[in-house]
Amino acid sequence: MGYLADLRTVIRGRFFRRLFGVRLVSQFGDGIFTGGLAGYVFFSPEKQTTAAAAAAAFAVLLLPYSLVGPFAGVIIDRWPRRQVLLYSALIRAGLVTVTAALVATGHDGAPFYVAALVLLGVNRFFLSALSAALPHVVPRDELMMANAVTPTSGTAVSFAGAAVGGAIPHLLPLADAAGSGLALGCSALLYVAASLASTSIPVRMLGPDLATELPRVREAVRNVMSGLVDAVRHILRRRPVAVALAAIAVHRFWYGLLTLMTALLYRNHFNTPDQAGQALAGFGLVVVASGAGFFTAALITPAATRRMSRRAWITLLFAVAAVTLAAAGLPLQPAPFAAAGFVLGVVSQSVKICVDTIVQEATSDGYRGRVFSVYDMLFNTMFVAAGALAAVTLPASGVSYPILVLMIVGFAGAAVAYWFAARPQADGARAVSRETSPADRTT
Repeated sequence: MGYLADLRTVIRGRFFRRLFGVRLVSQFGDGIFTGGLAGYVFFSPEKQTTAAAAAAAFAVLLLPYSLVGPFAGVIIDRWPRRQVLLYSALIRAGLVTVTAALVATGHDGAPFYVAALVLLGVNRFFLSALSAALPHVVPRDELMMANAVTPTSGTAVSFAGAAVGGAIPHLLPLADAAGSGLALGCSALLYVAASLASTSIPVRMLGPDLATELPRVREAVRNVMSGLVDAVRHILRRRPVAVALAAIAVHRFWYGLLTLMTALLYRNHFNTPDQAGQALAGFGLVVVASGAGFFTAALITPAATRRMSRRAWITLLFAVAAVTLAAAGLPLQPAPFAAAGFVLGVVSQSVKICVDTIVQEATSDGYRGRVFSVYDMLFNTMFVAAGALAAVTLPASGVSYPILVLMIVGFAGAAVAYWFAARPQADGARAVSRETSPADRTT
């Protein structure tokens, strides 16, 4: 009810409706592109999915958000944001058209991945411009409601688009490459539609509101780099923050390796090469189970951390991940993997909730934004690093008992290491006390 009430309130604004429409159309296209790309790389009947191809796909999907993200504000705070929306959508449409043509003609090597990588990098500017423009189209007292409504709606339509993009090649009587190319081409049409929709908003309405001469972009980029270096130094001076970020980095590495292994198992081991539809459905079930785990984590973590310290809860979560992987992973059967998806989804989101809170509490306010930029980069690049390991260690079938055992030992080792590394220390406690109340010091 809260979401619907907020939506009814903010949707009354004429220019909010227009900006909201631009977001929904574009993010539906994002979903179709992501679903089509993932379906083609992982679940194409005409392709033998390898660990290297899977790792490359994850790198394409994640690296732009880590590497481009900190610099997106340099552009969107210096150019009219309406124009950023207009031209970035058109650029994405052009890049998608190129990518779709490459897929449809079977040219899915380096040019395919480069085009997709650039496209998703441009998309980061588009999404940042949407967020920065929001205060210009809603009253100040409705801004929190708008911030609750827009990401939720965008995520929902993106998931819907991913389902459509993944299904198109399997529903149409076309060769698989042609079907995947058509799915990607549909996202290009939606990007053109988003670009046209953005022209219904006056050029200067979305800011930025600059009263002085624009600073040079080169200087701004240099300031971003120095800011990230300062953030790393700040992290190293805050032991709770450094330990928490190390914990999330380790978790993301093992979780990323497991995700790639699971995709390969469903594509090449649990199903035959001509059962791409069944493989996609099976892997989709694991994703849905993981999503249910994410939701469950949001319900149980606040209660759990009222009964025990976050240090104890994170340690327990890593231990649960190790036990779950040993019990459900070693049999190498589809049903246990789906069950493990739920438990590991709970673990993943619970650890993230705790780490987010620790970082927020133990970081000085003047550094918090930059620290979270480092956090975001670390969060995604560790997943990509796991993909690099998978590319050189996992067979195409995904079956590797040594890697399974390595992940089990990795989670168990993370539990032990975090328990000891996160022990409260007198110096650390005094440092945190300057930033938080006594009730907030438990890590």
